[in-house]
Amino acid sequence: MAVDVLVILGSKSDAEVGKKAGSILAEFGVEYEMVVASAHRTPDLLRDMIRNTTARVFIGVAGLSAALPGTIAAHTTKPVIGVPVSGKLNLDAVLSVSQMPPGVPVAAVGLDRGENAGILAVEILALKDERLAEKLKDHRDAMKKWVLEDSRTLGE
Repeated sequence: MAVDVLVILGSKSDAEVGKKAGSILAEFGVEYEMVVASAHRTPDLLRDMIRNTTARVFIGVAGLSAALPGTIAAHTTKPVIGVPVSGKLNLDAVLSVSQMPPGVPVAAVGLDRGENAGILAVEILALKDERLAEKLKDHRDAMKKWVLEDSRTLGE
């Protein structure tokens, strides 16, 4: 299957966070695939996935050491978005995603923020897709309306 975004989970336990990204991608009509591949337990599989995909953007979702997004970035020059997953070692996961060495960047979103990873992937793709750019504008306008409505009805 030809996809624009490949969402890679470090383990099945990261699926709920990955589904947040998938939900956003589906809402915008972006073709994506979600798979499980471990930076430590299946490094050859991970490398082959990255090299053989049509994806233009990667989302790596991982907790604990959260090495997955960095490992993805080591095998591609395409954009990589890292999503640290909460658990016993929250700070370790956040730092692992955000503290990449010079020359191998990973865009980091907040802890468990799969939806932000999905939006960021759409923003990257929208740079060359007017349809997505228009959908992003509509999405932002809808968020503005929600906030204004919440403010209006706060005292009710």
